[in-house]
Amino acid sequence: QVHLVESGGGSVLAGGSMKLSCKYTTSTNFMGWIRQAPGKEREAVASIYNNGRSTYYPVSVKGRFTVSLDAAMNTMYLQMDSLRPEDTAMYYCAAARTYPAWLRLDPEYQGQGTQVTVSS
Repeated sequence: QVHLVESGGGSVLAGGSMKLSCKYTTSTNFMGWIRQAPGKEREAVASIYNNGRSTYYPVSVKGRFTVSLDAAMNTMYLQMDSLRPEDTAMYYCAAARTYPAWLRLDPEYQGQGTQVTVSS
């Protein structure tokens, strides 16, 4: 069982930065951050595989978001820069035991979420 707890959300002006943290009890090979905005589909905005050996970002956030792991602290981070109003969403820390589960955005483990609001 993997337990995940996010922190660090809040409100920020467009162009600003925010850093989310996710404390986890144990890591899996497929972890990252998934966001959900009202009326929109879930989107994996940052994926980190095999304890940090590789990362992946969709075009919507590439160059602005950075995911990282601190294994000593059992914490995953999401650094978000140059934030835009369209980044407003609930952000979930998530972990999957298989790649197919991660790809279909159906990870076995997910935190309770933290709200990020970007205003113009």
